[in-house]
Amino acid sequence: METDNLEELKKCPIGVFDSGMGGISVLRELVKVMPEEDYIYFGDSANAPYGTKPTEVIRELTIRHVEELMAQGAKGIVVACNTATSAAVAVLRKMYPELPLVGIEPAIKPAAVQKPGARIVVMATPMTIRQEKFRKLMARYEDQIRIVPLPCPGLMEFVERGDLAGEDLRTYLQELLQKVSQEPIDGIVLGCTHYPFVRKMIQEIAGEGVTIYDGGPGTAREMRRRLAQKNLLNPKQEEGTVTFFNSRKTKQEMELCQMLFHSGR
Repeated sequence: METDNLEELKKCPIGVFDSGMGGISVLRELVKVMPEEDYIYFGDSANAPYGTKPTEVIRELTIRHVEELMAQGAKGIVVACNTATSAAVAVLRKMYPELPLVGIEPAIKPAAVQKPGARIVVMATPMTIRQEKFRKLMARYEDQIRIVPLPCPGLMEFVERGDLAGEDLRTYLQELLQKVSQEPIDGIVLGCTHYPFVRKMIQEIAGEGVTIYDGGPGTAREMRRRLAQKNLLNPKQEEGTVTFFNSRKTKQEMELCQMLFHSGR
C-alpha cells in the first residue's frame, strides 16, 4: 500500500490467504459480493495443515505470507483460515493499522440470532475447538443456543485431495454425525473454510430440516464494508480477475484450485 494515488489504489487486488485450499470457499463468496474486484489467492499447502503446528509457527507463517501479498500490491487482505485468524490477525492489525484486514470465525452468531434455543453442532478442526478464541466465542452464545462442538480430524484432507463426493467421504461424515445425533440437530456451523466444499453431502446426511451456517458470506460483506469505508472499492464495471498461487507449485495444485473455485458456482 505504498502508492499515494487513491484512484490507482482502488484498482489494486484483494489478497486472500489460507493454509491450503479451504479459503477458496471464502474467495467464491468475495467474488459474489465484489465481482468487479481483482483477487490474488495464496494457499500454503506445503505447510498444511496449520492446525497441528504451535501458535508461534502459525503466526510467523501467516505474517510472512500476508506481507508477500501486500508486496504484490494487495489493497486489503482476507485471512480465510480459522487457525491463522486466531493466531495472527490481532498481531497483524497492530502491525498494519491502516490495512483493511478481515479474518474468519465460525458462524455461531448467525445461528444464535436465527435459532434461539436451538441445538447447534459446530464442525471444526480439533485445533480450532481447543483454542481459547473458540471457547470464548462459544461462551458468548451458550446462554442463547445449545452448542455441541464436533471435532472433524481428517475432513480437511478430503478437500485438499479434491475428494468432494466419494463414498469414503460419505462413510466418514455418516460416522462423524452419528456421534451427535442422539438428539435432533437444528443447525450445523461449518467451522473450517474447507467444509463448505462438502456442504451438499453434509446436508444430505443431516437432513433438509437442518440449517447449515458458513462464515464465508459474512466475511465477504465485512471486507466490502472496510474497503468502502476507506473509499477503496474498484469502480470498474467489468468482472475482475482471480490469480492463484500455492506454495506446492505443482500443476495438480493449480488444477485443484480451479476445480474448487468453479465447483458449485
